[in-house]
Amino acid sequence: MTDRINGISSMATRQILADLAGSYEQRTGVPVAISSMGGVEAAGRIRAGEATDIVILASNVMQQLEAEGHIASGSRAGFARSSIAIATRPGAPRTRIDDEEAVKSLILNAGKFCYSTGPSGDHLMRLLHRWGMAGAMSQRLLQAPPGVPVGTMVARGEADLGLQQLSELLPIPGIEILGPLPPEIQAVTIFAAGVSRRSSRPKEARALIDFLISAEAEKAKRRHGMEPA
Repeated sequence: MTDRINGISSMATRQILADLAGSYEQRTGVPVAISSMGGVEAAGRIRAGEATDIVILASNVMQQLEAEGHIASGSRAGFARSSIAIATRPGAPRTRIDDEEAVKSLILNAGKFCYSTGPSGDHLMRLLHRWGMAGAMSQRLLQAPPGVPVGTMVARGEADLGLQQLSELLPIPGIEILGPLPPEIQAVTIFAAGVSRRSSRPKEARALIDFLISAEAEKAKRRHGMEPA
């Protein structure tokens, strides 16, 4: 059997990567295994020296990892762009979120509001501070544990609303997506792929990344709620 290419990614890209890994294996015969987890944990494992071939994380984190010597110099490439959306439980009143004031009102009047430990959660906290609502919301905010999708907690009734990358909300059963944040408060995260310095197969890793950023991979990205980078 051809040696497997291993990777580490954040949870936001796991569905796309599972799809594309299958396509790559069918096309080349080379098996690919991507371990997905919370972005903070993923970066920590790379910094701790875990051996892997490719890494796919938010581009700012990838830039830091390359500067620290964990990603092969010059191997970083834009993978996908991801927007943030809001989800609720099925049957809840449909509320418009087409402008900043509507989103602000929705969050202020929510019971429990769930957010992530990733870039979308950081963006929510910036919005709450901008609106002067951080204190008022502190007892009603619920942070999903690393690696646990926000949508899962909404589906279980632990939160009334949840905010996360659209790609993470789409595959979760038992929720309804109200839509993406409006443009004036949207924050697009760009994910990048790179070759790990600890890869024993850097040439094969680069070939996989070339496929992941190719036009052939664009349909899978859109199918799972992202756009090509």
